[in-house]
Amino acid sequence: MNEDNVRIFDTTLRDGEQAARINLNTAEKVQIAKQLEKLRVDIIEAGFPAASPGDMEAVRAIAGSLRYPVIAGLARCSISDIEAAALALEGAEKPRIHTFIATSDIHLQDKLRMTRPEVLEKISKCVSHARSLVDDVEFSAEDASRSDTAFLIEAFQAAVDAGATTLNIPDTVGYAVPHEFKDMVEKIMAGVRTPREVVWSVHAHNDLGLAVINSLEAVRSGIRQVECTINGLGERAGNASLEEVVMGLRTRKDYFGVETRIDTTRLFPTSSMVSKLTGFPVPPNKAIVGSNAFAHEAGIHQHGILCNRATYEIMNAEDVGAPSSSLILGKHSGKHAFRKKVEDLNYSISEEEINKAFSLFKELCDRKEYVSTEDIEILIIDEILAVSAEREYILADFNVHTTRGQASAAVSLKNGDTTLEDAATGNGPVDAAYAAIRRIIGLDPQLVSYKIDAASERSDAIGEAHVSLELKGLRSHGRGASTDIVEASIKAYINAVNRICQLAEVKGIALQQ
Repeated sequence: MNEDNVRIFDTTLRDGEQAARINLNTAEKVQIAKQLEKLRVDIIEAGFPAASPGDMEAVRAIAGSLRYPVIAGLARCSISDIEAAALALEGAEKPRIHTFIATSDIHLQDKLRMTRPEVLEKISKCVSHARSLVDDVEFSAEDASRSDTAFLIEAFQAAVDAGATTLNIPDTVGYAVPHEFKDMVEKIMAGVRTPREVVWSVHAHNDLGLAVINSLEAVRSGIRQVECTINGLGERAGNASLEEVVMGLRTRKDYFGVETRIDTTRLFPTSSMVSKLTGFPVPPNKAIVGSNAFAHEAGIHQHGILCNRATYEIMNAEDVGAPSSSLILGKHSGKHAFRKKVEDLNYSISEEEINKAFSLFKELCDRKEYVSTEDIEILIIDEILAVSAEREYILADFNVHTTRGQASAAVSLKNGDTTLEDAATGNGPVDAAYAAIRRIIGLDPQLVSYKIDAASERSDAIGEAHVSLELKGLRSHGRGASTDIVEASIKAYINAVNRICQLAEVKGIALQQ
C-alpha cells in the first residue's frame, strides 16, 4: 500500500444505519453503495449479516452488485456470525470479514462476563476461522479508548498472529480527546509486531464532537485507514464525517502529508442522496456539504469574496460538487454585495440611487425573514425607477361557481378607464379564475408556485396568497390578502402579472408576439 495514501472505510450502511429512526431497505442500500463506489471509497461495510435476514439480504445484494471496493460484513467474535458474514459475501469480488470483541474492563465485566485470557483465546479462534474463509480479515477491539493499553497490545497481537490483515482501534463511545488518542495509537502500533502489509485503522464516534479531529490526529500517527460515514451518521451522536475527514486531509495536505482516492466532486451529491434516503436532513451549517458551507451574508465577508474568493474560502464549492458559492443578501449584508446584486440584475442606477435602494433594502430585511431576488428587483422598479406600466390591472369583480369539482369563474378587471371581462372553466375555482384572467390579459404566464397562508388559527382568519409567475424569462412574485381565499388568490395573481409587465417594460421585452 502507498504509505501516502489513506484508505476510506465507509460504514454508512452499517454503523450509519444504526442511528435511531433510520431503516433503509435493500434497494435503497444498493443505491447508496453504488454511489459510494462512484465516490471511490476503498471499503464499504455493507451491513451486519447475522443481525437480521434483511441485513443478510442487503449485504448479499451489495456484494453481487459492486466490483471495485472491498465489501465488508461485520461479525461479532462468534463462529456463527463469521460464517453468516462469509455466506453473505460469497458474491463479492473483494470480500472482507470484520470481526470484533470488546476489550475494556467495563465491557468484559458487565457485558461479556469474560476474563482477559478468555477474550484473547476467543480473538485467536475467531480471527483464525475468518481467515480460513476469506483472505481479508479486519479485527476491532471494541471500546479501545477505555481499555488498558497493555491489554490492547496483547489483543491486537493475538489477532495479527491469527491472520488479521487490518487492525482497527475504535473510540466506540467518543470518549477520547485528540492528544490522548494520538498517544494511545502510537503506543499500540509500536507495541504490536506486524507484517508490513498489515493496515492500522481507527473508528471514532462523535459523542464529544471530536470524531473527526481524533481521526485526523491518528492519521498523523501513521494510521492508514479511517472508518467514517456520510454526513457523520451513526449511533448516538454519530461517527466521524467522511466528507470532513477527506477534505481535511486534502485541504491541509501540507500538514498531514497524505491523500485519499476519493472523488471529492461527488461528496455533495452523495450527501444529498443519503440525506433523502435516510430522512435525516443536513444542517445548513454542516461543514463541506451544508447549504451555508459556501454562502456569505456578512458585509465584511461579502466584500472580501468580491475582491478575492480566497479571503474567506479555503475550498472551492466545485471541489466538493456543491452549487457555486453565493452571496446571501440579508440584514448583515453590506453595500458592496448589494451593488453587485443590482449589477447582476442588469440595472444601471446612480450611486445616490444605490444608497436609497440599499436603505430601503435594509428596512425590508427587518420586516421579512427572507428577501428574494424578485423582492430586490421590484424594490428597484417601484421605489427607484418609479416605472408606471402601460397596463396595470385592478380587480373590479369576480364570481365563481363550483359543482362536483367542476368550476367556472367570471372575472372583471379595470385597466385605467377600461373594464375588461371574461369567463372560463377550470379544475376548481382558483384555476378557473386564473384561466379567465389569462383570457383577459392575452398572456399565458407559467404558474411556478402557489401558496396560501392563514394569518391566525381562526376559521375567519385572513388568507394571504403567494403566487410566482414566469414569462419570457421574467419571474415575479405576487401577494394578495382577503378573508376569501379565492379573492386572495386572484389578487396575488394580478399582482404578479402587473409586476411582470413592469419588468418587461424596464428591460424592453415584448410580452406579446
